[in-house]
Amino acid sequence: MRTHRKAALCALAAATLLGTAALPASAAGSGRVDFTLTVLFTSDMESALLGVPGGEDGTGEGPIVDGGEHPYGSPSRVATLMDELRAEATRGRPAPGQAGHRGEIVVSGGDNFLPGPEYSASAVEGAPFYDALALEHIGYDVSALGNHDFDFGPDELDRFLDTAGDEVPFVSANLDVSGEPELAAHAADGTLATSRVLRTAGERVGVIGLTTPELPALSSPRNVEVKPELAEITNTLAADFARRGVDKVVLVSHLQDIDNELALVPQLRGVDAVVGAGGGEILADEDDRLIPGDVPERGFPLHAEDADGQTVPVVAVTGDYKYVGRLVLNFDRRGTVVSVDDERTGPVRVSGVGPDAVHGDPLVRAEVEKPVAEHVASLAEEVVATSEVPLDGVRGDVRSRETNLGNLVADSLLWAGRQNADEYGVPAPQVAIQNGGGIRNDSVLPAGELTTLDTYEVAPFANFVAVVPEVPRDVLRQLLERGVAAAPEAAGAFMQVAGLSFTYDPARQAQEVREGTNEIVTPGDRVRDVVLADGTVVVADGVVVDGPPVSVATNDFSARGGDGYPFADLPFTSVGLTHQLAVQGYLADGLGGTVTAADYPEGGEGRITSL
Repeated sequence: MRTHRKAALCALAAATLLGTAALPASAAGSGRVDFTLTVLFTSDMESALLGVPGGEDGTGEGPIVDGGEHPYGSPSRVATLMDELRAEATRGRPAPGQAGHRGEIVVSGGDNFLPGPEYSASAVEGAPFYDALALEHIGYDVSALGNHDFDFGPDELDRFLDTAGDEVPFVSANLDVSGEPELAAHAADGTLATSRVLRTAGERVGVIGLTTPELPALSSPRNVEVKPELAEITNTLAADFARRGVDKVVLVSHLQDIDNELALVPQLRGVDAVVGAGGGEILADEDDRLIPGDVPERGFPLHAEDADGQTVPVVAVTGDYKYVGRLVLNFDRRGTVVSVDDERTGPVRVSGVGPDAVHGDPLVRAEVEKPVAEHVASLAEEVVATSEVPLDGVRGDVRSRETNLGNLVADSLLWAGRQNADEYGVPAPQVAIQNGGGIRNDSVLPAGELTTLDTYEVAPFANFVAVVPEVPRDVLRQLLERGVAAAPEAAGAFMQVAGLSFTYDPARQAQEVREGTNEIVTPGDRVRDVVLADGTVVVADGVVVDGPPVSVATNDFSARGGDGYPFADLPFTSVGLTHQLAVQGYLADGLGGTVTAADYPEGGEGRITSL
């Protein structure tokens, strides 16, 4: 979830969707129900350690500190609810259709933490890794790795695993971590593995993990190798489980879009269920209780046929600790899924209000939520600047047109690159480009005080300011073409700019790039004119003007080709500031603490013009 883009790994047409009904008899086992397995799961918790608001009712159970708690979500409530669901799955009389022999497992789909204000509490010197503590207290049996788990690079993931890995093993079958010594040590001690065998009620359940092949473009895995052969890897592990007598297999896959899981299933053999993650979809049936404002997109579960014609349930929940997913599988004595218990399968909302309210676990509140809330409250009190004008960071705006906040963020990259250029031995950048998908507050910041917390909300990702010293003019033109390729539709690749102005015609040929490599398949012809701030003409009437290359400041996500930016593997240098620190420093020092209406008028100042 909260990714810069969703991957489209396979054609959706490859999946045979069968709605949400119980498994057809032709695809199910033939024996009586011998064992009932309840799979409980969350995904994409993303450091939402203080809960989330709902669209309507409720004010919560009372704040931990002023403003520190929302009425839905939170790890303390998940801990309480998970204990209740575990007990319900295995104790008392079995529900109709279930076996007396029952077990449960609890899994995470990954993206266990995310750069932002809540995460920053863990970055204070001497502080524990609060997201890891939350995972331990909730008691996950296993977790996949998502793209955001690599946002601070392998070193910070290592720190996370140092805490959580004592209690929670992690699985990802398509990552080779041998190039990162610290992660390789976790692979050697079993903290990080390709798969895991869990034991419940005397039964063995194999769990296989997958991480999106788009990881290098979405995050910062450094020397971690990502293998794209998802079906081959999964089938090999499932066959190994079968040889070892493990006849119940669950795939936990962080592929960024549930349609990617649905398209993968027809290539699989020996997998009984798939828990998808990363897409943020809301899967639910009509009678499922949802958080106010959430609207179901499709039913829960979905189904697809595997390579042997067996029907496989595919499930997911949206993130931020908002729901615990529950999938109840009935197996015969041969380990074949006979049916899905539709009555007890579905998302369970995590609520602090209403008839299904749960009270957060007091230990998690004390050890995780209270210190994090106090830290976040302190960020909201640190005023870094005052703005004379409202600043537009609405998601659809910064991804489709110039806005004054977009200009300010791009200016902060240019300022930071120039401030640190000498120290890092790079030329001072002439221009800056900022992907619209990296501006995340999704709101208009009102005129008035701007706080440190505001800068985290605007620039939450763990990206660093980077300078690409020599960008040929034709490459710069195609970078701008990438920004407007989806116009007039909104897209994360749409770029806000500094140090130049340009015009484009959305009626002309859009650029097309090859997924995964960013190779330009069809050059764009939309950008008509590009002029640097000093008056240098780079493109005139659609033609690149000969001249020296241009130095460009951006974030390292974009410099690596994130959002499909065709930087053509040009070398770049990170200049020692995170994106958030660049915004904060520019507001406080670059602008002297004042954002004027003259410099940042509402609607922008004409840096980007659509013809």
